[in-house]
Amino acid sequence: MTTPETAVPSLSIGEAAERTGLSVHALRFYEREGLLVGPVRRTSGGRRRYTDFDIEWLLICVRLRESGMPLADLKHFAELVRRGPGNEAERLRLLDAHRQRVDAQMEALEEARSVIAWKVGVYAEHLARGEADGLWDPTA
Repeated sequence: MTTPETAVPSLSIGEAAERTGLSVHALRFYEREGLLVGPVRRTSGGRRRYTDFDIEWLLICVRLRESGMPLADLKHFAELVRRGPGNEAERLRLLDAHRQRVDAQMEALEEARSVIAWKVGVYAEHLARGEADGLWDPTA
């Protein structure tokens, strides 16, 4: 016999943590903060059960947070998704604004990387020639 608890394949909180790379504590935090699209199902004993849909959504959340999306924006995005169809343009604006921030961060990091690579080259060249003494020495 199929019960609501067995109708949809589900994962325990520990299994969900393993699949998403989030800690059990972080999963509970995401739930408390309203970052999930739907309520987490629970067993008759009150244990959380995560569906494949929950895992897919959490993986998106993980990437958005890793890319620097503010928690408030992630909450807003989750709320828009929960509301259902009709707000796709607002979702697009939110995601596009975040993509633009990420693009700007990537550009800044590339510029920083270029400076670092140049400086590594300067030091490597001086060391190879045996001329590193006093290189950027503030006491000289």
